[in-house]
Amino acid sequence: MAGFPPMASDEREQLLAVLDQQRAIVRLTAYGLTDDQARSTPSASALSIGGIVKHLASVERNWASSIRQEPRTRGMPTPEEYAEAFRLGPDRSLGDALDDYAAAAAETDATVRARSLDDPVPVPKEVPWFPKDLDAWSVRWVVLHLIEETARHAGHADIVRESLDGATWFALMAAAEGWTVLPPGVEPWQPKPAAG
Repeated sequence: MAGFPPMASDEREQLLAVLDQQRAIVRLTAYGLTDDQARSTPSASALSIGGIVKHLASVERNWASSIRQEPRTRGMPTPEEYAEAFRLGPDRSLGDALDDYAAAAAETDATVRARSLDDPVPVPKEVPWFPKDLDAWSVRWVVLHLIEETARHAGHADIVRESLDGATWFALMAAAEGWTVLPPGVEPWQPKPAAG
C-alpha cells in the first residue's frame, strides 16, 4: 500500500522502503490514465504525469551513477533539453515510462545495497546549485535527497492529476488496491464515461 512504508530491520532497508513508498505515490497518480492524459498539462505549470515519471527515472539514474563514482558524460543541459526532460513525447507510452522508472528504481536500490551508507559520493563542482565548499556527500545523504526529490514531485503529480480529472490520492489508492472497506466520503476512482 502506498499509504505507509513497511517497517524494515535496518537503516538502509528503511530508507529504501520510504523511497519506494514515494515512488508508489508517483505511480499511483498515473493509475488509469491514457497516454494522452499522461502528456496533458492541465495545471498552471508545464508538468505532466508522464513527464514527472520520465524525469524521476533520469534523476535516479544520475544519482546511482554518482554513487558508483562514474564519470559524468554530459555537461549542463540547455534550457530546451531541461524542458524536454519533463515531457513524455509522442514516441513513448506511459507504460514505457513507468517500466523505465521501475528499472531505474531497481538500479538505484541495487547500487545503494552494494555500498555502505557512509561511503562518499563526490560533489560535482560544475553544477551551479551544488555546494562548492563540500567535497562529498554520503550514500545516506543521497538516499535522503532522493526521498525528498521524489516526494516533491509526488506532490506535483497529485496536483496535476487532480487538475486533470479530479482524482485524489485516497480514491486512486482505493481503486488500484480494490479496497472493500472505505474511509468515510471516499469512493474508488472510476474513469469518466467518454462524452458522446
